[in-house]
Amino acid sequence: MPAFCANLTMMFTEVPFMDRFALAAKAGFRGVEYLFPYDFEPGDLADQLKVHSLSQVLHNLPAGNWAAGERGIAILPDRVDEFQDGVDKAIVYAKTLGCGQLNCLVGVAPAGADHALLERTLVSNLSFAAARLKAAGIKLLIEPINTIDIPGFYLNTTQQALDLITKTGSDNIFVQYDIYHMQIMEGDLARTIERNLKSIAHVQLADNPGRHEPGTGEINYPFLFSHLDRIGYRGWVGCEYKPATTTEAGLGWLKTVSKFDHSTAA
Repeated sequence: MPAFCANLTMMFTEVPFMDRFALAAKAGFRGVEYLFPYDFEPGDLADQLKVHSLSQVLHNLPAGNWAAGERGIAILPDRVDEFQDGVDKAIVYAKTLGCGQLNCLVGVAPAGADHALLERTLVSNLSFAAARLKAAGIKLLIEPINTIDIPGFYLNTTQQALDLITKTGSDNIFVQYDIYHMQIMEGDLARTIERNLKSIAHVQLADNPGRHEPGTGEINYPFLFSHLDRIGYRGWVGCEYKPATTTEAGLGWLKTVSKFDHSTAA
């Protein structure tokens, strides 16, 4: 059954970041993900993983000035050098943490920008990153995101992501399929995942509306969990949701699927 990992950027925020590893392990998770590791020394993060017997499942490439509203720089023609430096920095962290996949947030399209130029820049940057990561034994992921939460985000649908992968010609770029974002943008979740299973390396979840834990919204998660198992998905499912109250109070959904083994992933 699905192997669930805790997203420490959104979960267990009742305590400082470095204390969240212990709470995730106590709750039964065996893997963690988060947006960015770069505010911490990689060795300190690796120590937390080791002490609590956790796998580092995923983190993002550097995505520009997050506090200022940037959500990735891969589409920006004037930030190519910064993007490439970020790829090398991310590889250092991933290798130290034993993380086998990195996600690239592509960015928000500037108002009035030439979209053909943005696409050429993105394809070139993704090709660069995919090759660098492949040499390091790491998968590159790209994630379509809904335009309600992040207006103007350049990558919005599964098909757009697949088309970008084709344009790069790389065999080391995969889709990070976020159920929450794709429910908003396109729906038809089960068939889309099944149809593109070979291209999907990581799945994330949150319910809609609200981006809270499963069971708080419209998405039929018990069905989707069984569906992932039936079609042979063997990756992790990242719990990238904002708890409606406290993290611990919101873990009831996980306890109700106790028949699922969320301890390991292929």
